[in-house]
Amino acid sequence: MIAQNRLRVRRVVAAAAMALVVLYVLVDVVLQALLPRYSVLSDAESDLAVGPFGWAMDLNFLARAAMCACVIAAILLLKSPSRPRGSRLSAWGLALLAISGLCSAALVFAPADVNAPGEFGMTPHTSIGVVHVTFATAGFVAVLAAMALLTVWASGALPLFRAVLMFGVLGCAGLTALALCIAVAPQLVGLAERVCLAGILGWAFVLCLGIRRLR
Repeated sequence: MIAQNRLRVRRVVAAAAMALVVLYVLVDVVLQALLPRYSVLSDAESDLAVGPFGWAMDLNFLARAAMCACVIAAILLLKSPSRPRGSRLSAWGLALLAISGLCSAALVFAPADVNAPGEFGMTPHTSIGVVHVTFATAGFVAVLAAMALLTVWASGALPLFRAVLMFGVLGCAGLTALALCIAVAPQLVGLAERVCLAGILGWAFVLCLGIRRLR
């Protein structure tokens, strides 16, 4: 009975993480349509939190934090209570995933600095903007490091592992492209950031889908 309850709860929290991923993407798409002055190619996603619908993007940041919490819970529920709660690899991965969720939630309290017309890149102009970039950067680095550790931990033991690995690679490629764009092609930072986000969200979705399929 205990094992059945753990399975049920694990599937519920994994499904919640998947639902939050879908919600996050839908809110982003709707806000982008409502705020066409922000370019998908050149403007950071965080700019959507500045304007009349900023509250919706703030809720999205919180949804991403909640998604991280659900992924952590789903992974922890894979562990048997009679054994230690995982290897050092998974422990570090879960800790970094928690940090990334906290960084996402912190973005609510530190809005981004929006570029002036004809200006590109992600250079902050105010102290609040510096705080935003700091948390956003720390969140991206933490979540991608967590993805790498947890992907290695799940290697060969989880359904849809190839898809998990594919999205992990996409996220890392997106972050690398973002760093390059900031340095040499600031007109494309928005696109690179969204590629990175696609990798992160896709990784969380297929990981939780695989967890739901485990018995």
